[in-house]
Amino acid sequence: MTQTESQEHEEQVHETVEQALRAQLSKALGGVRGVIEAAVPTAGFTIAYLIGHQLKPSLVIGIGSALVLLIARVVQRSTPQFVLNSIVGIVIAAFFALRSGKAQDAFLPGILYNAGYAVAMLVSILVRWPIVGFMIGAVTTQDPFGWRRDPAIVRLCSKLTWFLLIPCLIRVAVQWPLYLGGQVGWLGATKIALGWPLQVAGLAAMVWILARGNTPMAKTSAEA
Repeated sequence: MTQTESQEHEEQVHETVEQALRAQLSKALGGVRGVIEAAVPTAGFTIAYLIGHQLKPSLVIGIGSALVLLIARVVQRSTPQFVLNSIVGIVIAAFFALRSGKAQDAFLPGILYNAGYAVAMLVSILVRWPIVGFMIGAVTTQDPFGWRRDPAIVRLCSKLTWFLLIPCLIRVAVQWPLYLGGQVGWLGATKIALGWPLQVAGLAAMVWILARGNTPMAKTSAEA
């Protein structure tokens, strides 16, 4: 199939805004393997620290487990996207923890990330440029910002953006007190429990809403 034929096929498949967004959301999940790859480094670090109470060896185990997953991806010649995300996350966590010498600081970057992301999404909703709208723009090549001219699509994207925002708020609300209390074990457990499982729940709610809609893609590229 040529590149032109592939683009035409993509346009035929995504006849509605809801179809396009469902396709984008399915890519974001990464499947069961993506969920495991996201959780393993955190689990490895947390378990090792709870057993030995040694920061550096625990960080080595967390980073090492991520590298093992990356090697498996390379050997199988499959996309390493989710493993690379895990590696970046655990390396940043290691920098924070080693700098302070406190194991709980390994979780601080994630808490700050979720807080910042929640604020950014809230602002995007308030100014009527909801972040989910850019997912439409990503598959509307003729006019990536055409979705903004349809109030119905803006409202839909604002509603969907809340389902990305709320999990971030929950993580911060739960993990910040644990961080202040130095509860490394609970931080590790809640990071995993409120990570992909919570994200999947939010995305599932989004998909359910999208399954009920039928907004033509043509509206996203209509002339003003």
